[in-house]
Amino acid sequence: MPRHRWTGQLLLALLLTTLTALPAAAQSLAAAPPATATATPTATATATPADAAANSSSVPLPSLRATTTQVAYGLRRPTAVVAPDDGTDRLFITEKSGTVRAYHPRTGLTAEPLIDITSAVDESGNERGLLGIAVPPDFADSRSVYLAYTALPDGAVTVARYRLDDSRLEVLLSQPHAEFSNHNGGQLAFGPDGHLYWSIGDGGGSADPLRAGQRLDTLLGKIVRIDVSRSCGRLPYCVPEDNPFVGTPGARDEIWLYGLRNPWRFSFDSVDGSMWIGDVGQGRWEEVDHLRPGQGGLNLGWSCYEGLEKFSGGVCDAGETYTAPVFTYSPYTGGCSVIGGHVYRGQNHADLVGGTYIATDYCSSTVWALRPDGEGGYEQAEIGEMPTQVTAIGTTVDGELYAVNDLPGGLHRVSFAQEEPTCRVQPTVRVWGTGTTVDLTVTNTGSTPVNGWTLKFPLALGQTVTSDWNTDLTQGSNTITAANTSHNATIAPGASITLGYLAAHTGDSSPPPRFTLNGGACAVGR
Repeated sequence: MPRHRWTGQLLLALLLTTLTALPAAAQSLAAAPPATATATPTATATATPADAAANSSSVPLPSLRATTTQVAYGLRRPTAVVAPDDGTDRLFITEKSGTVRAYHPRTGLTAEPLIDITSAVDESGNERGLLGIAVPPDFADSRSVYLAYTALPDGAVTVARYRLDDSRLEVLLSQPHAEFSNHNGGQLAFGPDGHLYWSIGDGGGSADPLRAGQRLDTLLGKIVRIDVSRSCGRLPYCVPEDNPFVGTPGARDEIWLYGLRNPWRFSFDSVDGSMWIGDVGQGRWEEVDHLRPGQGGLNLGWSCYEGLEKFSGGVCDAGETYTAPVFTYSPYTGGCSVIGGHVYRGQNHADLVGGTYIATDYCSSTVWALRPDGEGGYEQAEIGEMPTQVTAIGTTVDGELYAVNDLPGGLHRVSFAQEEPTCRVQPTVRVWGTGTTVDLTVTNTGSTPVNGWTLKFPLALGQTVTSDWNTDLTQGSNTITAANTSHNATIAPGASITLGYLAAHTGDSSPPPRFTLNGGACAVGR
């Protein structure tokens, strides 16, 4: 589940563990070349795909509004939601203790669990338990599902096949994970190639004490890829021959990607097959990675990098190539654990959010929308809020989105509407040497006056505000909060005010990619 860092009722946030990430990432990645298929010596972070703009809505992201409707109550710390393609319209929902409940839109949540493996699950600590579920393409015939959980007696992260017809649990692969109880990962998903992918965290603790992220002799800090349709020798699964480290001395053949901290949730785009990963950060950056199909062997940076920033005390290998995230955000936005979601491919809202990646955060509940812009970069916007403490976003067979939240434990249908933003921000940027001056013209495009305002926006990594005008401005990490002064507190409908700042930069002088005015997304430059 999420990460470490909060106490009390913010329990599941820990499953993804601590906070992290920031939005200006896509800006600096846009100009970088695509990442190579395997880690190669040279340079630093390289960008991942931006070629999935086809089959996407053209509605500007700030014009979108995400809402949720609760459709089921009484779940006990739900952790994942999937849909079997068996014609029943059901959803399967995992609960941390080791049960799986079924939900049908007409009859609701079943009283008795569909699956109960509580006798096998170690749910001690906040981040252990039944964490993930995947339904194979042949579910209607095989009547099998795949479960990811921390196993008794010592919390080993485990993937197993569960046969519904005879309630039989068959362990397939296990990774010892006894030193710390956090950073277990736990996402399971079948890729477009039919293979099963499984995410595992770096083993827990702070700052990757096991140095697992960059090691190839352990499955910790990795995404694994195996063929569960057959067995090979003593293994109850097979390792695909094209896995990137097959035959590499000292490396685990099952590894598909490495350099991850706690990839709590990842997903595949059902149209282009690309992979989206929400990787929970240490305390400065949450990140989202986007990879083209078949990009095995990539090094996603941890613990050399946290987001786009070098991690102090991390492991960096000379000559290594690191694949950079396409989106990061700072915990200073109120977040703590990124909850990776899905690219929307349903029909109900295809004209609005088709081709748009939707994610959230366990603590802030912000709905993030990301969309490749067709030019190597990514559009981004905050488009609403999820219920408190969402732990997973899933899809129906038809591509509609549902979310589950930890406490109090509910299932929510996600919907979208078009609401034109009531503000517009036009940046004017002047750059010289290591400095940049930015004037922001903020227009009230709504029908009512704005009486007292707060404008929030991120800066690119390495930018620091040195002075400002026409605002009361504060900077937290890369996040700016600019409030009105006494002389410009009111913005009448159709009227504009101007504020600005002077900033130093370390190479990235790009302007802010998004803005919110009193919590609502603003159009940028239009």
